[in-house]
Amino acid sequence: MTQTRGGRFAPVLPLAATLAAMASFQFGASLAAKGLFPAVGPQGAAALRLSLGALMLLAIFRPWRGWRKGASPLPLVGLGVSMGATIVLFYLALSRVPQGIAIALQFLGPLAVAIFGSRRPSDLVWALLAAGGVWLMVGAPAAGHAIDPLGVAFALGAAIGWGNYIVVGRKAAAFGPATASVAVSVAAIVAVPIGLWRAGWSLFTPSLLPVALAVALLAAALPFSLELYALRRLPARTFAIFTSLEPALGVLAGFAMLGQRLSLFQLAGVAGVIAAAAGAAFAHASEGSHAGAAFEEAPPT
Repeated sequence: MTQTRGGRFAPVLPLAATLAAMASFQFGASLAAKGLFPAVGPQGAAALRLSLGALMLLAIFRPWRGWRKGASPLPLVGLGVSMGATIVLFYLALSRVPQGIAIALQFLGPLAVAIFGSRRPSDLVWALLAAGGVWLMVGAPAAGHAIDPLGVAFALGAAIGWGNYIVVGRKAAAFGPATASVAVSVAAIVAVPIGLWRAGWSLFTPSLLPVALAVALLAAALPFSLELYALRRLPARTFAIFTSLEPALGVLAGFAMLGQRLSLFQLAGVAGVIAAAAGAAFAHASEGSHAGAAFEEAPPT
């Protein structure tokens, strides 16, 4: 029986699209680590992912057709610079720490935006829960595997980049569907020189093109299209809470594609960050606060 848009099962497809987008982001990152890092390094992989992804998104959304006349492009430039820096730093982190830990640490960016954008006393609970999660992941004596401190630093740098991406994104949202394609194009302009510096002309090795195209499809064209579909059909609170599950998908992708196994302490730490992000998202989105908007964005990774 066909359900109406307001029927009981109306959110199923948007939720499935959101889940597919998150999985696509994370498995795309795993594929980059497995298929591109050995040849061109994380910087080169970021350059390929962004440049090819930008071409795909430009072809899909054709932003020049609906460009707002008289609108300043500066917010889009700022968004693209933040995105480029975030992805390069995330890939650098991914080359040194397990993927689930890298994405969980990166989630501290939107969590910080939500908490510092609010004066609710209860936010201290989410901050402490996130801090406990970080300690379990990287600092607990019985955490298991040693964590590369430089990888942690790169992941925290990506968190700062994602936080800035969210703040700037509030101003760029007025461009609608054009936002993602133009911002990714600017991000590519940021990342390609870094990739060339790291990998040189190896970036243009023909044998890398199939993997690079797959990474760009999984990490750019497909998830951004799915997120755009979901955002138009889901309440902000539902979307925000659901996307807090992304670190769990990072753990799964890292295990399935990279053979990464986290200790029980580290898994508990990832769960702590997920719970903190979901709790903050629920609290802020339920009251329509500006801080809740920190979780209404797809991650730039």
